[in-house]
Amino acid sequence: MSIGFRVLNATRKVSAEWISRYREVPVANVSDSMHRMTAGGARLRPMHREGVLAGAALTVKARPGDNLMLHYAIDIAQPGDVIVVDAGGDLSNALIGEMMVAYAVKRGVAGIVINGAIRDAGSIGAGDFPLFAAGISHRGPYKDGPGEINVPIAIDGMVIEPGDLVIGDEDGLLCVPYDHVAEVYERATAKHHAELKQMDQIARGENDRSWVIEVLKKKGCQLPE
Repeated sequence: MSIGFRVLNATRKVSAEWISRYREVPVANVSDSMHRMTAGGARLRPMHREGVLAGAALTVKARPGDNLMLHYAIDIAQPGDVIVVDAGGDLSNALIGEMMVAYAVKRGVAGIVINGAIRDAGSIGAGDFPLFAAGISHRGPYKDGPGEINVPIAIDGMVIEPGDLVIGDEDGLLCVPYDHVAEVYERATAKHHAELKQMDQIARGENDRSWVIEVLKKKGCQLPE
């Protein structure tokens, strides 16, 4: 075993059916249904123009500033995979640019997440290929390794295991663990439908706000006479 410089086989992967279902649910609703305890961090922002990210995680642990393992991850990715790279959040060197993105699109990759920097931000930002990153740098990467593929990684405390569901929209990035995809989806869709109903009540001027004053009273807030 060569810990730190190895490529493992993925043993499980969230199904295409679940990926398709989650594309219709806002990330914020999924996050709420996970008790707001999981997040990829506010630094990870969508670098593309528009479009939802959803797919099975192909994880990469990269040395900061080095994209050798990311190159190989694109080579072996299956259509619908989301390549998630933990590069330590370092922004000194970009790990990906427009040529690698073009190759990833050709390979059928569903999206890429870089806990690090990108470059060619103009062309990437004008496109619809889902790409989340922590920042931008014109400085290119090294290609020496080491690194690992298909190992558990963590971004800002959010653990991502190979085959987990990774989703992202304008509000940020989230990982739903493989074993909890069904139960989280049930809760998230219920939350989404409840919010749609509440939005309709707001539009009609019928939303109930009595809960606010009740909470204030319960917590002992001093209120005007």
